[in-house]
Amino acid sequence: MQDQAVAPPKNTLNTWLMFIIPSLIGVFLFMAPINFNGDITIPIAILAKTIQAQFENSLTSIVTGVISFTAIMSIITKVFKPGFVTRNGFLNGLLNPSPMWFIVQQLGAIFAVMAYFNIGPEMFRTDATGGLVLNDLLPVLFSVFIFAGLLLPLLLNFGLLEFFGTLFTRIMRPIFGLPGRSSVNCIASWLGDGSVGVLLTSKQYESGMYTQREAAIIGTTFSAVSITFSLVVIAQVNLESMFVPFYLTVCLAGLVAAIIVPRLPPLSRKKNIYIDGTKESQHDENVPQGHNVFSYGLHQALKKAAEVKSIPAIALDGVKNAVDMVFGVLPVVMAIGTIALVIAENTPLFDYLGMPFIPFLELLHIPEAEAASKTIVVGFADMFLPSILASTIQSDMTRFIIAAMSVTQLIYMSEIGALLIGSKVPVKAWELFVIFILRTLVTLPVIAGMAHLLF
Repeated sequence: MQDQAVAPPKNTLNTWLMFIIPSLIGVFLFMAPINFNGDITIPIAILAKTIQAQFENSLTSIVTGVISFTAIMSIITKVFKPGFVTRNGFLNGLLNPSPMWFIVQQLGAIFAVMAYFNIGPEMFRTDATGGLVLNDLLPVLFSVFIFAGLLLPLLLNFGLLEFFGTLFTRIMRPIFGLPGRSSVNCIASWLGDGSVGVLLTSKQYESGMYTQREAAIIGTTFSAVSITFSLVVIAQVNLESMFVPFYLTVCLAGLVAAIIVPRLPPLSRKKNIYIDGTKESQHDENVPQGHNVFSYGLHQALKKAAEVKSIPAIALDGVKNAVDMVFGVLPVVMAIGTIALVIAENTPLFDYLGMPFIPFLELLHIPEAEAASKTIVVGFADMFLPSILASTIQSDMTRFIIAAMSVTQLIYMSEIGALLIGSKVPVKAWELFVIFILRTLVTLPVIAGMAHLLF
């Protein structure tokens, strides 16, 4: 605790309103659980679904156009270096990527065009590979990115994170080694979509709120699979009646993984430095004399709200967020998601990678261990693949375990993995695979233990 007292803030009514009104709207949009068409979701997801319903027949065309436009503009920028791009930091970062990301961007456009027009090698455009990513995943991400990107400033710019950060620091810091504001990321992911959590984490890392280590841990650990997706997974293995114990099992296993995995390499080796190279300081998390946790959180929130000078500038930040995610991330998801699914569908690689898990599954007394082993590593390509493969397994217990495992593994390259690689969060593809395996090894005993109690 600091010895120096902090003077009570002299805040006007405008400052209070600047904190309260946008923050309440943000909490409602990103965190308020709402029953919509029988599913528990959040308003942001409802807005996204509304866009999908309104533009159902044209969203795939729009996404293909966006990815193709981005690739063409990147080629023009690389060849002709137009001044309006190179002199603008935002556009230059978007349309003048590094050589590796330039290649990924171009591959994304090629795969999108192949899947859209149904041309080229079949393996890249079927409904199980490129067609799945383009027709099923990207329209959802496009809709989420539009609204989440535009409205994220409600969470980021008006003091809400500072308020939550102070309130939850005494929980998040000792247990997870993270700042209290990271609790907001988890709630947004849990109720809405993991892609919202990745977007939120990336933007906070870019703005200097998280260190490299914190951003990597939050992005790979707290971008939880939403309740809605979990319902889809448990339905896929015909165990809808088990949803409550299933989700409790998922939460317990996820909590254990969140405590253990960040303390192991590669996450434990991430540097505690911010994006600008400065070292971490927990000074702002200490509660000064004269304050309790609540009053100091309020002090920090009002201080942040008082810094808001221009609503149009904040609205422009929201537009940039949306453009960055739509034009910057969709091509990456298309490329990496397609490649991962092609490998899963056309090679025995994931079957071979699953073989070492057979003794582990037998040790845990999981029925049909050999069949179950084929589903373990395939989840790295796409979260739904394990439950699809598990639908032919006879044992209810094994199907339950596979469904819960696929949700707690968290990192799948058709969405969360590709989003993390395409974002500024400092994680590499091989690190994501190692984290994926560690999460599997940590959560499987927990899930198996719960399954033996339930069946």
